[in-house]
Amino acid sequence: MTRPTFDGRSRSEAYEDSQNVGINHSVNPAIGDVVQQRYGRRDVLKGLLAGSAAGIALSAGLPIGKADAQANGTRHSFNFKEVPHGVDRTHHIAEGYDADVLIRWGDPVTPDAPPFDPHRQTAAAQQKQFGYNNDYIAYMPLPLGSGNPNRGMLVINHEYTNEELMFPGMARQDSKEVLFRDMTQNLVDIEMAAHGMSVVEIQKNADGKWSLVSGSLFGRRVDGLASLCELSGPVAGHARVKTKTDPSGRHVIGTLNNCAGGVTPWGTMLSGEENFHGYFGGKLEAGHPEEGNHKRYGVPGNWYAWAKFHDRFDVTKEPNEANRYGWVVEIDPYDPKSTPKKRTALGRTKHEGATVVVNKDGRVAVYSGDDERFEYVYKFITRGRYNPGNRQANMNLLDDGTLFVARYDANGRGEWLPLVYGQGPLTPANGFSSQADVLIEARRAADLLGATKMDRPEEIEVNPVNGKVYAIMTNNSRRKPEQVDAANPRAGNQWGQIIEMIQPDNDHTANTFAWNILLQAGNPADPKVAGKYHTQTSANGWFACPDNAAFDSQGRFWVGTDQGEAWQKASGTADGIWAVETEGPNRGLSKQFFRNPVGAEICGPCFTPDDKTLFVAVQHPAADGGEKFTKSGKGSTFEDPATRWPDFQPGMPPRPSVVVITKKDGRILGS
Repeated sequence: MTRPTFDGRSRSEAYEDSQNVGINHSVNPAIGDVVQQRYGRRDVLKGLLAGSAAGIALSAGLPIGKADAQANGTRHSFNFKEVPHGVDRTHHIAEGYDADVLIRWGDPVTPDAPPFDPHRQTAAAQQKQFGYNNDYIAYMPLPLGSGNPNRGMLVINHEYTNEELMFPGMARQDSKEVLFRDMTQNLVDIEMAAHGMSVVEIQKNADGKWSLVSGSLFGRRVDGLASLCELSGPVAGHARVKTKTDPSGRHVIGTLNNCAGGVTPWGTMLSGEENFHGYFGGKLEAGHPEEGNHKRYGVPGNWYAWAKFHDRFDVTKEPNEANRYGWVVEIDPYDPKSTPKKRTALGRTKHEGATVVVNKDGRVAVYSGDDERFEYVYKFITRGRYNPGNRQANMNLLDDGTLFVARYDANGRGEWLPLVYGQGPLTPANGFSSQADVLIEARRAADLLGATKMDRPEEIEVNPVNGKVYAIMTNNSRRKPEQVDAANPRAGNQWGQIIEMIQPDNDHTANTFAWNILLQAGNPADPKVAGKYHTQTSANGWFACPDNAAFDSQGRFWVGTDQGEAWQKASGTADGIWAVETEGPNRGLSKQFFRNPVGAEICGPCFTPDDKTLFVAVQHPAADGGEKFTKSGKGSTFEDPATRWPDFQPGMPPRPSVVVITKKDGRILGS
């Protein structure tokens, strides 16, 4: 893939560039092309998609006034005073709520973890401490199966690292001018140890505040440096995942770029490996059997110095190693000694999420997005059925089933296309010799099946009340003026949209579905943006670049945003959490609930079973577009960050952290 020019920007900004490139060169129609056919260009230009088949009026202009809102007589289910748009060095929460920092990068995870000292970091210490850039959060009640809302575990992903913010005296290392000259093996090993996952035990105290349980035996780190993971399913043991250090093709060291995930009903957490390509260096020789496969995934990304010190990340020395990443990883937090398993039957992509639903016939569906522009939406259906009375019988349920990719048709219908070896074009004539080949090259298989190219599929969530599926498209700034259409009516779409999918008869194993648009993000007051929401959405209620999301148990939708470095252009306001109505007369109404500190994205919203606590991950504070907040007027560094959130102490760098949100009166959030 074309490597971005970094110009001293942060790691997260580099990832944003990568996702912006788009390396899908198939001729499959994009979602915009499909909607163009469905509604026609004239309808697109007149903005007639608003509400579409749902018949809900959305506003493409200014929100209606107070008098109009009162006359309308509709009421929303989110009862809180909005946080105003803005950006500064700290976080903000709606009036009547508390937002407390629960755990930060470097805080102890295992009972023997040393105190955090950012000036004397070691890999050994980091392997016992909370990792960097926390992302997805799963709340797992204690004991198992209890539904306890007051004591449990958090299983938390750690996506990537920012060396210029982690290490004193460090500048961005992956620019052409620097070429990792300041990186040592010790620093690389710290980075690797800061990846992966953390498991911590937490409890709600008598005063309503949450705290970590000190010395918990559940405390655990799974890292990218030394933790062992197991390949399972159809790809395990295949020749294309065998390496010099693992001739069995079954055992992988570590998990990387863990982004969004999901929770299974049998009490495990699923973690999606997303931008794995950036960790690999070197250059594969022309004509190598993996050349086309690597190119389709952007390998090698050459963003880290890991290949200088660890041969497994040098594609010239271990060309198969990259095939061992990009999977959904299943971890059992209730068994600290268990080995995480990479469930290869779910396919190899840049996974954003793995949302689990038990279908009415007992089979299990897992929904996932491939987080890059012009990539695809997937679901996996197990062959076996969930057994609620026998946990052990479910532990390998995800190793056998069928992976599907979505095609969105112009008539508002869609079809799930099976990625099955021997069916359609997935044959030896097209380079597939087994189901393992199909899964390793899931992107190319989806290309051949004619899946619909989407605008950077992020997390996919399912409403627990009515079963509707919501696929979040963050943005696609590569959309050209001639591609303007109803689903993406903006050239250079910086704002994104949310697509609603309805399975027939609420059957998640069905091969067809209906699709619609919930909302189009961006400022509805700007005619050039043409954001579409409910007409009562206020001047603070609109947002840009939806990303992670969660439903509470009542079926209410909470959406987090990730604008990256483009926040100054996309919205001019910081990322945060918005409460969004999905049903009834207020469908498309959005209200801002939480706002991030400058340079951070919001990740991993997660509720306790009683809806009285919301956990959110504040990732890479100070990193994105914070030049106006640094003393130098340049990008943030350890010594000169845009913010020192959450500690605000001299000499202490900004620290990615998990924030716990509760209502001051102890009631359900949003009530």
